[in-house]
Amino acid sequence: MIGIIPLLWLPTMPPLAAMATLLVAAPCVALVNYPFTRYVALGLLSCCWALFCARQSLMPVEEWTGKPIVIEAIIERSDGVQQHELRMVAAAGKIIFPAVGIRVQKGYFPDSLCVGQRWRMKVYLRPVHGLLNEGGFDSQRYALAQHRPLTARIISAQRITQQCSLRARWLAAVATATQSLPYQGVILALAFGERSGVSDEQKNLLRQSGTAHLMAISGMHISLAAMVGWLIARALQLLLPAHLIHFRMPLLASVFAAGIYTWLAGGNPPAVRALIGVIIWLVLRLQGRNWSGWEMWLCCITGILIYDPLTVLSDSFWLSALAVAALIFWYQWMPLPRCVAQANEFYRYPLALLHLQTGMMILLMPLQIFIFHGISLSALLANLIAVPLISLVVVPLLLAGLVFTSIPWAGGYLWWGVDRLLALLFTALSLLPDGWLSVGQRFQALSLSGWLIVIIYRLSLWRSSWASAMVLLLSLFVSIRPEKKEGAWQITMLDVGHGLAMAFIREGKVFLYDTGNAWPGGDVAQQIIIPWLRWHHLTLEQIVISHEHLDHRGGLPALQREWPAVTIRSALRWEGHQPCFMGQQWEWQKLQFTVLWPPGERVMTGNNGSCVIMVSDGHFRILLTGDLEAEAELAMLKRRWDLLAADIIQVPHHGSRTSSTAPLLRAVAGRAALASTSRYNAWRLPSAKVVKRYQSQGYMWYDTAQSGQLTIEINSDKWQINSFRAQISPRWYHQWFGVSRDNG
Repeated sequence: MIGIIPLLWLPTMPPLAAMATLLVAAPCVALVNYPFTRYVALGLLSCCWALFCARQSLMPVEEWTGKPIVIEAIIERSDGVQQHELRMVAAAGKIIFPAVGIRVQKGYFPDSLCVGQRWRMKVYLRPVHGLLNEGGFDSQRYALAQHRPLTARIISAQRITQQCSLRARWLAAVATATQSLPYQGVILALAFGERSGVSDEQKNLLRQSGTAHLMAISGMHISLAAMVGWLIARALQLLLPAHLIHFRMPLLASVFAAGIYTWLAGGNPPAVRALIGVIIWLVLRLQGRNWSGWEMWLCCITGILIYDPLTVLSDSFWLSALAVAALIFWYQWMPLPRCVAQANEFYRYPLALLHLQTGMMILLMPLQIFIFHGISLSALLANLIAVPLISLVVVPLLLAGLVFTSIPWAGGYLWWGVDRLLALLFTALSLLPDGWLSVGQRFQALSLSGWLIVIIYRLSLWRSSWASAMVLLLSLFVSIRPEKKEGAWQITMLDVGHGLAMAFIREGKVFLYDTGNAWPGGDVAQQIIIPWLRWHHLTLEQIVISHEHLDHRGGLPALQREWPAVTIRSALRWEGHQPCFMGQQWEWQKLQFTVLWPPGERVMTGNNGSCVIMVSDGHFRILLTGDLEAEAELAMLKRRWDLLAADIIQVPHHGSRTSSTAPLLRAVAGRAALASTSRYNAWRLPSAKVVKRYQSQGYMWYDTAQSGQLTIEINSDKWQINSFRAQISPRWYHQWFGVSRDNG
């Protein structure tokens, strides 16, 4: 296992020669007659295996992207309209093993399709590419962990096989049987792992109450299926003569039931990992090994990582693995009090469940904050209700419904019962107060205090060495104090795709220039800006909207809901907006803001009406240009040419050919140019000619498509630009995959 962990931190994939050296070194180390050398050799071998699998996962990117190619693929998931997940089994006439996952967005098929069908398609494959921001969702890492390194644009498609898979037909039968039930989406999520039918309101309620883990098929559900299989086998054994009863039958039945449920879940990674754990447990039981909980846990984790080393990149894997570790730790270090264990059954089981949920809440808090950037304050009470209801009643009834769904009266009553139980659960959860609390990055160390308190209590350090215990706890509290550098401040250009959002940070306060794009059902503020601000524990005070185009103002309503008192400036003359016209000046956090465009005497709309601002601290200067185009650039030069000199320029209009004229670049005479761009945009921005123009004028070129989030650290007259891919989080899975400049 130790040899696979480095996949989390490697900045680049080592060359084949280095991998070969490790492979040769492993048996040589094993021959050395010293303690633990065998384990070192196994670690080297597992490291080689992990590196090989990681390199193999990138092979499709190197071989098949950037050109049209004919493939054969099997439909794995589909909404039936535009969103599809495929498993590519052949490319250019060659069979692929293992199959490669592909995601298709806005892809229309000529005929109706369903899961399990095989199609021959001509596609244009692209490497996965994600928006990379500190504390944001890491879509590149997620895609590689899911073995889906490619996206596809369908050129043409022809169906090879007509029939849907057995799972798809089973899913369709259950969907038909439950179509009139209010909680059909939740039922399909629990039965088949299909969560597309769960409404946004239901998802938000589950998130607020900390019970979302119960509605995704994972280790708990697979274990419950295994338990049901074991109970059924034991019940059947009651009907058998004594000489036919053997302990292996229930064990094998439990694995069989877990395998069926994993298959019904579409073989999603959490379910497969749980199944591997059940199989390892079965093998150890059949061998008669009486291992401790920690030994069993290590064996299962090792088996899962050897089966798929890229699992180490999955957040859900770490959540499941550490949840089991927390259970073992909690019951070893904080066992159920004797008074509870000996209490009446009416009190014992609720108190035992409270003891369990309290331990899980305390011990999993650090990981929850790291992954979800918050905790649910109502999770303890919500899980006291939801866990027994889902695990002891809903899931067994649901499994029975899956078996008897083809029998109208039996299946109908079972599904109705499951729906009513879910209605009861969601009603109870809705009565709880909104419990979600966003937690910033600086509270991560403090969240470890739960583990520390348990250790201090169990080892009685509060008696024998109370001073040491207090020092340990105080060190965690000191860690939440923000680090302050006198006179230092930051500028961050967030990676928001096609759009713009730049944050100026000083003393924990933020000035925001533009708010990114919006789309039906969401916007950049909800997806990126607000989580980023919360994660860094920042308060938004002022916003400037450069102009009215949606990719620059899309997140404004969401930000206003989150910070109602925020000051808004623009040249739009909208109600509630303070003016942003040429000649105006203001100061914020000892930074001077000077508006250089547009003139206030006439109404200007579109790109040429962008509010252009010079920001300075007296030493460092940055020019913000919005989407200004050539005509307005030249007009501004005529009137304000003497005020345009700056260290850095925000590239106008995302690097379009219609902007960034040579006179503007000479007037600014900057050292770096920052562009907010997206990969695979329809306009092929930034223009290669514009990039060369900046470089020929002596500018260092940076753009968010290539670099991810860009952060400028400023301290007096010294400044430095850090990019997410190169400096903030240099990892092999954060690289720009494919050709060096592919924005088509």
